[in-house]
Amino acid sequence: MLDEALAGRMARIALGHVTREYPHKLDHVLDGPADARTPRDLHPIFFGSFDWHSCVHGWWLLLRLLRRFPGHAAAADARRLAETLFTPGNVAAECAYLDRPSSRGFERPYGWAWLLALHDEASQHDDATLEQVLAPLAQAFAARFHAFLPLQTYPIRTGAHGNSAFALALLAGWARRHDPALLALATARARDWFGTDSDAQAWEPDGDAFLSPTLVEALAMARLLPAAAFCDWFAAFLPDAADGRPASLFTPATVTDRSDGKIAHLDGLNLSRAWCWRIIAATLGGPVAPALREAAATHLQAGLPHIAGDYAGEHWLASFALLALDDA
Repeated sequence: MLDEALAGRMARIALGHVTREYPHKLDHVLDGPADARTPRDLHPIFFGSFDWHSCVHGWWLLLRLLRRFPGHAAAADARRLAETLFTPGNVAAECAYLDRPSSRGFERPYGWAWLLALHDEASQHDDATLEQVLAPLAQAFAARFHAFLPLQTYPIRTGAHGNSAFALALLAGWARRHDPALLALATARARDWFGTDSDAQAWEPDGDAFLSPTLVEALAMARLLPAAAFCDWFAAFLPDAADGRPASLFTPATVTDRSDGKIAHLDGLNLSRAWCWRIIAATLGGPVAPALREAAATHLQAGLPHIAGDYAGEHWLASFALLALDDA
């Protein structure tokens, strides 16, 4: 269970990396020598956590825990750091980066969706300062979704950052509160891409997946379809789920080397599956729910002990643990 002690521990993990500039893996196109710049110079807010998107969801974790447990052990440090970094000038610089012609595909769609999730979290705080400061960046990424989703004929079904269903599932909450037109577009895309899928074989996991293509697809449909329509869709998509089949979806992945960034993705797979199973079970209810709740618990137990230790996983895994524990 998520409690104040665990919240403080997870926040300390995030505070240890959101301002750690190196090592860093940039998603950056150099158009000339002047573009060879440091992460902090390019991204005055999201320069830590090994890569831009992990820094964004590290901040999502910090804001979520401040709202849920405002008195946790690291809360004061998180507030001070947020006040320092989340300024109109820094947000303007992050927006300016997006205006570069070579940045059209920057962090698409994973980072786009996480930024909207961060702004959505800020919008639920009593103090509206961060929501207002981040609004231009959120609107910039929402505009990118509006422009790109109609162009994307086929979904990306990988178990990594490009996954289309994950982006739809994550943006749904922001769109429901802030952009009904984007919610309608996301719902239409989900129906186009996934509406006729049935009898999923779940040939997974692949060797560096941190998402289950099967389960994030189901999660996106759970978040975007009316409940009755989702129940009908799920009955065709995973007809044997109540009996624990396909077995691959009910069996946690084995992680052999947590110092290898790609293999460490599999800890994230276990945590993201726990998140998906929990939300799907709550949406479905009925006789299928107990098996799904048990699968969620099993995957959480496999992943939660490993959110810290080696930086290959430490810079991002706690965010997925918080999804599994607390995301509604």
